[in-house]
Amino acid sequence: MTSVQVDKQHDGNEAVQAPGESGEGEGYQRGLGARQIQMIAIGGAIGTGLFLGAGKGISKAGPSLILAYAIAGLVIFFIMRALGELLMYRPVSGSFSEYAREFIGPFAGFVTGWTYWLFWVITGMTEVTAAAQYMKYWTHDSVPQWVTALVFTLILYAVNLISVKLFGELEFWFSMVKVTAIVGMILICAGILTLGFSDAGDTASVTHLWDQGGFFPHGIGSTLMTLQMVMFAFLAVELVGVTAGESKDPKTVLPKAINTVPWRIAVFYVGALIMILSVVPWTEFQPGVSPFVHAFEKMGLGVGAAIVNFVVLTAALSSCNSGMYSTGRMLRDLALNGQGPKFFTKLTKSGTPLIGTTVSAAMMLVGVWINYQWPGDAFNYVVSFATISGMWAWFVILICQIRYRLKADRGELPQSTFKAPGGIWPSIFSLAFLVMVVVMMGIDKDARISLYCAPLWAVLLGVSYFVLRSRDPQGAAFAKRK
Repeated sequence: MTSVQVDKQHDGNEAVQAPGESGEGEGYQRGLGARQIQMIAIGGAIGTGLFLGAGKGISKAGPSLILAYAIAGLVIFFIMRALGELLMYRPVSGSFSEYAREFIGPFAGFVTGWTYWLFWVITGMTEVTAAAQYMKYWTHDSVPQWVTALVFTLILYAVNLISVKLFGELEFWFSMVKVTAIVGMILICAGILTLGFSDAGDTASVTHLWDQGGFFPHGIGSTLMTLQMVMFAFLAVELVGVTAGESKDPKTVLPKAINTVPWRIAVFYVGALIMILSVVPWTEFQPGVSPFVHAFEKMGLGVGAAIVNFVVLTAALSSCNSGMYSTGRMLRDLALNGQGPKFFTKLTKSGTPLIGTTVSAAMMLVGVWINYQWPGDAFNYVVSFATISGMWAWFVILICQIRYRLKADRGELPQSTFKAPGGIWPSIFSLAFLVMVVVMMGIDKDARISLYCAPLWAVLLGVSYFVLRSRDPQGAAFAKRK
């Protein structure tokens, strides 16, 4: 079944498949192999939130940030298993909006598709902002931050005109660099703790995790307030669902990729932070400074700091590259379902949604303007926007999994071959956790701006959908292919 070829939402009537569409690839080339999907899944959540945002989290919560990452990581695993259950029920490109249309309603699909597109546009702004900040390590402010952000945006736009197979290969190596660097850093820190070499060897100790004011130096409340930044670090982990329409063997590859989530979080987030905070006391880290780069500088490994800075630069560009990939696909999915301009449906000969990618890249240039206007606060502004829009996809995934599982258990739909453990209860717990994060964002004055903007975005979407329904009632009601 392609896109949401559903006239009646599986209420006992037959699903309607659009004429001329027989495969689940929706016209895309299935050019992403198992090796590439695995590395996209592993590297998808290793980006700015960990490499740059963790500095702010450490300064706010101290060592207890480790616990925040661990608990949030468990919720992310529940979300990914919920997504996996849906993907094995019906693997399609643009999965979040597809499932929203089927299990919640056409308006929910419309909102989800456009909101996820907005999320990646804003994330692209975030990542080029971070990349521009990392470049200061070498330029020392000799090049304006907005100029660097502009150059990176244009380069990544050019990269995304390549075929999906080459995109997957680039992402494979981007992710390989990130993974290798983090594993190497963990091993170096472990060597410092056990063998005592480097400038930090004499003072490095796991006791740093509790002897600098305790594990919760600013109280549990401060730890809770970091959840917005922590959840931002995990945004994009669901990107593997967008690749379903271009994976060579989705029903084999995607479950394996999703099952890497627990050890991915344990090693790259929890393990890395434990090692860094054991080698360098948490009190020495500052917001806006990568804790990885700072840790190597404190060790006296100047070359190591330069290498790590290059790696985190790669991580930011990799995430932005993924953002351009997903935005083009999301716009095409909306257009295929009559919920976006029809010109977004066109593909190049290599299977790339050129117009959607071009429009998205143009929108990302707004990030360059943000860097020009507010070079110091740009990262914090766009993080707040990205978090609330990205979390919407998680809400939708969990709600859809609950509704799907209830229908499947009643025999109204076929059972998934990759069931989420615990049925609907982990999804209910995860929904409650996400609601708590939203509440924390409302309390945090730095993150509150995203909640102010959410109603404006909702009104804009509501008006747009009303116009769509008045001009094309059939297209607004269910998927319609031209």
